[in-house]
Amino acid sequence: MSKDQVFKEQIQKVADFKFGSSVAKVFDDMVNRSVPFYGEMQRMIAEQAADYAQPGSYVYDLGCATGTTLIGMNTQVAEGIRFIGIDDSPEMLDQCRSKLDQAGFNRPYELQVADLNQDVDIDNASVVVLCLTLQFVRPIYRQKLLQCIFDGLNPGGTLILVEKVLAEDSHFNRDFINYYYSYKRRNHYSDMEIAQKREALENVLIPYKISENMTLLKEVGFAHADVFFKWYNFAGLIACKS
Repeated sequence: MSKDQVFKEQIQKVADFKFGSSVAKVFDDMVNRSVPFYGEMQRMIAEQAADYAQPGSYVYDLGCATGTTLIGMNTQVAEGIRFIGIDDSPEMLDQCRSKLDQAGFNRPYELQVADLNQDVDIDNASVVVLCLTLQFVRPIYRQKLLQCIFDGLNPGGTLILVEKVLAEDSHFNRDFINYYYSYKRRNHYSDMEIAQKREALENVLIPYKISENMTLLKEVGFAHADVFFKWYNFAGLIACKS
């Protein structure tokens, strides 16, 4: 696993964050050092996916990045169910293919390049995962994407959503962010790295409150939704279609 040093040196003018080759090469280290309980969230995603995956259906990972979630679900979901990974970064999908090969991934799968801000094909799905992905979709397109997911899910299908979130009461936002930056310092990110990445993400990652995400889920038609994970400004939600 290559070490994340994308923001280690001072940058004169920080550009908007992109999932290009420099990020794809170090993404696994970046996400493990930047997302609290990332391994546990992956385990929870996999066991929930295993419960809801239906024979003859597809399991989708939207924003599949380097394939960590696909590999985790592969250990739990019944054999023969096809996986479909979608990402808008060809560099990420290159890393994903390599990781799947190294992991001996032998179930049927396909990887697709697609922009989730635009139309995406979801069909015959029993599970759809958005792990730290919806937050990067422009707010104006989020309901459209969730509606597309809902419409493409079979009855009884589920959406598993993991997001960076805002506090329900804005009084706590500053505290939660400070606790999060302390977490990143414990994982050996410098204050300069934290500040530069924050600036790069400012116009790219737009978090919602849990309640705002829940409202979107209900509006597109999900009958049941709940929170399965919460750590300060990170949360996991699960929503089921009747």
